[in-house]
Amino acid sequence: MAPMTKRRLPIGIQTFREIREGDYYYVDKTAFAWRLVDGGKSYFLSRPRRFGKSLFLSTLKELFEGNEALFQGLDIHDKWDWSRHHPVVCLSFGAGNFKEPGFLQANIIEQLADAEEQAGSPSGHTTAPGRLRRLLRVLHQSAGERVAVLVDEYDKPILDALDEPDLARANRDTLRGLYGTIKDCDEHVRFTFLTGVSKFSQASVFSGLNNLTDLTLDPNYSAICGYTDADFDRVFAPELPGLDRDEIRRWYNGYNWLGDENVYNPFDVLLLFRSREFEAHWFGTGTPAFLIDTMQKRGAGVPPLDRAYSRRDLLSRFDVDNIETGALLFQTGYLTIQGVEKEDGETWFRLGYPNYEVRKSLNETLLESLTPDVSVQLRKGRRLRELLRANDFSGIETQLRAFFASIPYEWHTRNDIARYEGYYASVLYAWFAGLGLDVVLEDSTSRGRLDMAVRFNEQIYLFEFKVVELAPEGSAMTQLKERGYAEKYQGAGQPVHLIGVEFSRDSRNLVAFETEPA
Repeated sequence: MAPMTKRRLPIGIQTFREIREGDYYYVDKTAFAWRLVDGGKSYFLSRPRRFGKSLFLSTLKELFEGNEALFQGLDIHDKWDWSRHHPVVCLSFGAGNFKEPGFLQANIIEQLADAEEQAGSPSGHTTAPGRLRRLLRVLHQSAGERVAVLVDEYDKPILDALDEPDLARANRDTLRGLYGTIKDCDEHVRFTFLTGVSKFSQASVFSGLNNLTDLTLDPNYSAICGYTDADFDRVFAPELPGLDRDEIRRWYNGYNWLGDENVYNPFDVLLLFRSREFEAHWFGTGTPAFLIDTMQKRGAGVPPLDRAYSRRDLLSRFDVDNIETGALLFQTGYLTIQGVEKEDGETWFRLGYPNYEVRKSLNETLLESLTPDVSVQLRKGRRLRELLRANDFSGIETQLRAFFASIPYEWHTRNDIARYEGYYASVLYAWFAGLGLDVVLEDSTSRGRLDMAVRFNEQIYLFEFKVVELAPEGSAMTQLKERGYAEKYQGAGQPVHLIGVEFSRDSRNLVAFETEPA
């Protein structure tokens, strides 16, 4: 078998035609497209940003328009009836200032006016629902085939305005009226597909379009966007020499929507192949400010996110006035499903970081939101790694004191959790995890839960935290030893260090720091 040749990397390209005509790598998703068209009519899909949603919509557009040459050699080619050509209406809310009052309405009218011009049938209607209703009817009548309606980033006008709730609600209501028109024109519509980052509740956005099949947590469509390990072997084999495959998995694999296999974010993988460097490619394109702001307002600025739980209905309960933290993090791609558990007739999803990139980068970002000078914090972080490597516990104590002293007073006063042990544990977790260390909070043992375990440089550090005003009797070190927390870790054959750290909620800093070898 002849070796595969390299192709161009489709970085930032969201147009199916350009990829197929430009000799770019393409991961064939047309089997999913055929399954959708053959089995139903109206669909919704939520995936995080830069996961290939726009490219899939572009694929559907070319498919319904009957552009057969683009599909030669792909899974769907021999299944599709290429003699039929459906008109397609594409709406996208990926660009624009939706925080400006009235912009959304004007943007919709502009997009519909462009579609009318292409159809050769301008409208005199003044409302967006009225123009869309007429457009669908005219396209159906002129083509003799019903219309495919494709909506990309359906939710961006709402998400962009979340920090202005009144405008976000107005944008939501505008979109609800627009999307409801699609169902109202069912006789003219062959297929509907809407995509976005978030899954707003059915009642808030889709009350008029209540016939949508939600694919977000359908195991059969878990890999509809993203790359699988099999895609690497089949499509990207020429790019793999010189790259550590296990490192690729550790950094970028791990997203799951209840499917049998995890997927990679395509943007991460493509930039890795170009740069040949393991970096936070996807995360670096921008963490939504509203995400960090919301978490801090709820006193969840630096939570231990790697063992969060949520019910299925909570993951979908997303609206302007009701954004559950787990749903927010899951839908934006910072947590993923790592397991399913049944309890008392309810199904719970165990959530966690999808991979090393997100775990490290999100904790770095959360930590930066607590400290005014990022450059100083970065230097402290590098110094902490050096001190751990040397087991310089006196130096570590000094670094921890300086770190907590740098957190502004205002942050403590607006967060009730700053009064409790869990706060100090979660802040230190964010700092250690942001350094790329292997950290576990509340690690279960046969005699209780250890506050924090850190594995680094082939050694294990066991931390127990205590707030002296809440538990004045007995030290953190005493608890470490009395509960025998070290027993679980000594079988690893690595040095184990016990570290008892005590805080005062009055001084908001360390008041005791003890260390012993286990």
